[in-house]
Amino acid sequence: MPSELSGVVVIDKPEGISSAGVVARVKKLFGARKVGHAGTLDPLATGVLICCLNRATRLSQFLLRGDKTYEAELVLGTVTDTQDVTGTVVEQHALTGITEERIHAAAAGFVGTITQVPPVYSALKHKGMPLYKLARRGKAVEKPARPVRINGLELLTVDLPMVRFSVSCSSGTYVRTLCADIGRSLGCGGHLVRLRRTASSGFTTLDAWELDRLVQWEEQGRLRETVIPMNAALPLMPQVVASEEMAEKIKHGMKLVEADFDDRPRVPGQKALKVVDRHGCLIAVISESQAPGSYNYCCVFSA
Repeated sequence: MPSELSGVVVIDKPEGISSAGVVARVKKLFGARKVGHAGTLDPLATGVLICCLNRATRLSQFLLRGDKTYEAELVLGTVTDTQDVTGTVVEQHALTGITEERIHAAAAGFVGTITQVPPVYSALKHKGMPLYKLARRGKAVEKPARPVRINGLELLTVDLPMVRFSVSCSSGTYVRTLCADIGRSLGCGGHLVRLRRTASSGFTTLDAWELDRLVQWEEQGRLRETVIPMNAALPLMPQVVASEEMAEKIKHGMKLVEADFDDRPRVPGQKALKVVDRHGCLIAVISESQAPGSYNYCCVFSA
């Protein structure tokens, strides 16, 4: 597999392996110089993990910001120190008075912009050290609460103590913290027992490959067919087709202004644009600058 192959491979991550472990397997399988992922999944979790190969690792900054969708299972009445099933039980409560109606009402209260305190057992870092490593040493560090956005939360089944739900949320949302907070709001506590990411930054499980299936395609000499080209790797970002003059300006790093665009798409809240040449190849990602009518280069792929 040529090392210069660049693009995105969407993996259906299995349970029991870390995101870093998936990246290592993808890197070896594709013979890639560099591989990065766009959004960590805990070993407990399964589902969509976007892996960026070689030059496409520069696109991970945009994929990381995209909204995510999950299906989760919450057990009410039991609190763990990690907020999920891997932790130690620290509290247990009866479910007296907990009804499906109360659970619906509690869940609805978390839709919109909320604040979350990141779990002390997480990959966030404190002075260069992951929080989970500090917590395991008995030196738990609590990060300040931060805003996240819950776009929608739908209860799928309620079979106490188990509650299964789907949630669409902004990047940076911890679903296990959401589970813990829902349990706390009901007065009985709760923790996450199962999590599956079904969508991330415009990609879904329908786009995802199981690792064993990738191995089969590698044996058939078809591994290249599993890679999404860079021009299609940002499906939610507006696209501009560059004229020859604009492509030359990008090639030489010249300043871009509004007049360079024949028909620039306008998407509310979206300031970044992907620029492709007349052959459909990605040549740059740009964004509006603070100066009206001008643009900054985020990353350039033009030769």
